[in-house]
Amino acid sequence: MDFYFRRHILFIICVWIVSISSVVFAQDSAGYYASLQERLVEDGFNKNWIETVYKQRGVVFEAKSISRYFIHSEATLDYDQFTTDDAIARARRYMEKYNDELERAEKEYGVDKEVIIAIILVETHLGTYTGRSSILNTLSTMASLADLWVRGEFWEMNGLFSGKEKPDREDFEETASFRSNWAYAELKAFLEYVKQEGMDPVKLKGSMAGAMGFAQFMPTNILMFARDGNKDGRIDLFHHSDSIASVANYLRHFGWQPGISKRQAKKVIYHYNHSDYYVKAVYKIFAALKG
Repeated sequence: MDFYFRRHILFIICVWIVSISSVVFAQDSAGYYASLQERLVEDGFNKNWIETVYKQRGVVFEAKSISRYFIHSEATLDYDQFTTDDAIARARRYMEKYNDELERAEKEYGVDKEVIIAIILVETHLGTYTGRSSILNTLSTMASLADLWVRGEFWEMNGLFSGKEKPDREDFEETASFRSNWAYAELKAFLEYVKQEGMDPVKLKGSMAGAMGFAQFMPTNILMFARDGNKDGRIDLFHHSDSIASVANYLRHFGWQPGISKRQAKKVIYHYNHSDYYVKAVYKIFAALKG
């Protein structure tokens, strides 16, 4: 009993230490996001609402997770996993299950249902994995690097980069400047979207880049291209009908049309993800489902 008692006490102490560390880290985040909040208010967001959002538990400065944007990597996703017989079989079952939604989107937008399925398969395994990163934290952390003080603090953080991973300071500054502007635009779109739909921005999870939903739309694309597929008055990309309609609308915007050629189809798919590997995988799935 003495062993189990000691182990229980040790567990409580560990939980207490982790909790204290989390609170301190969350408190420190308020300083990192101070100028960001001021900027959002200046751009028209309600001050009380912004302050309430950034005071919520779980809003932290995600330094480690965004450090990858400053490290050169040749790693690529294994797209072959999406073109196996098993993956194609799952895509066919998805087509049967959501046939009504797919037929409606195909008729309304003139986009083949097979390419819609192919994209949702590659993006989120047909909606089964949509990401675990806090969209608010990811975009806020990157956007806050527009503040030179925050950028300097980020650069000096111990353990953020190790060995050869640390980039050249000049390259870091250039990337931080570009990425912070990009992230701020996405953050504003994200906040506009959640405000419009009555969602809690702190609870929404997505990719490490801030994409969300079954179709993995970035917030700016949500505002421009997302559609209410089930006509319930809301746009929720964690709902299959809305995701299907949104992908169809996006592809139509960039030129997809009935009877599209292979060459043109690949050009349109490239707009969704600027990767030749991605385009090849999506088109291969599309062709297999068509056949």
